[in-house]
Amino acid sequence: MDSIGPISGEAIQAARDRIRGRAFRTPLVPLNADCEGRRVFLKLENLQPIGSFKLRGALNAMLQLEPVDTRHGVYTASAGNMAQGVAWTARELGVPCTVIVPDGAPQTKVAAVERLGASLVPLPFEDWWQVLVDHGHPDFRGRFVHPVSDPHVIAGNGTIGMEVLEDLPEVDTVVVPYGGGGLSCGIASALAAAGAEVDVYGAEARTATPLESSLAAGRPVPVDHTPSFVDGIGSRGMLPEMWGLASGLLKGSVVAALDDIAGAIRLMAERNRVIAEGAGAAALGAVLAGAVPGEVVVCVVSGGNIDLTVLRQILAGGVPA
Repeated sequence: MDSIGPISGEAIQAARDRIRGRAFRTPLVPLNADCEGRRVFLKLENLQPIGSFKLRGALNAMLQLEPVDTRHGVYTASAGNMAQGVAWTARELGVPCTVIVPDGAPQTKVAAVERLGASLVPLPFEDWWQVLVDHGHPDFRGRFVHPVSDPHVIAGNGTIGMEVLEDLPEVDTVVVPYGGGGLSCGIASALAAAGAEVDVYGAEARTATPLESSLAAGRPVPVDHTPSFVDGIGSRGMLPEMWGLASGLLKGSVVAALDDIAGAIRLMAERNRVIAEGAGAAALGAVLAGAVPGEVVVCVVSGGNIDLTVLRQILAGGVPA
């Protein structure tokens, strides 16, 4: 696929108008903990109806489809959160939905997709990843909704950046979990379109660092991927079509170890009564690891769909294997 071009402020504003009344304007709250004199805030996308920011992009992309586009339904490839966003929106539109999931997808997310009425098709991780690379699968009918590399999805995600800037004009750093780049690039696009001098970093877990490795190499490169409880981010590499946006918009990658991310989950639960999944805590985990510069920092809590058995282990002080 060709590289994704710039996402305009007009496209993000149109997305905001389009999804209003369906996706929430989520709170931006101070972290109730001392961060060595810095002000740290949490953007609570875990409070969306599906427990994740993914609803914004799914809505913006699918609300622009014509009935002829969905006559055979829609499908996506997702480990869980985009699956819920597409399934939720498909239910609203009254169209069938199929989700291709990787083997080992978290049961909490799988169960949520099934509750929303979607059909699930599991594939080995390599085959699932290839669906993202190819932007579809020849054996599936219907309209494919890409979870990352779709300008409409990215514009929907960018509405978060508009809200952050309105609620906290003095922000100087925004830290965003980096999965495929659709969230971080959307937020960075919104801030750039507004002329804001804000540094946006992609937060990664040490178990998979496609952004850090690709930025160091100056091009997308394959990386090792170790499955962990941080299931919503981290892959075997960057999608090539996202390279131009990510390398041009993002200040860099900040990386957290699994124990830092588990610590962030505990801290948010104890101090703010916020439940975050592994990916949703990656931004704060990077802050706790000392990897993030800035004086007024926003951490995007991208989702809260965590298995309760994993959450119990983390709250008890453990780090799930």
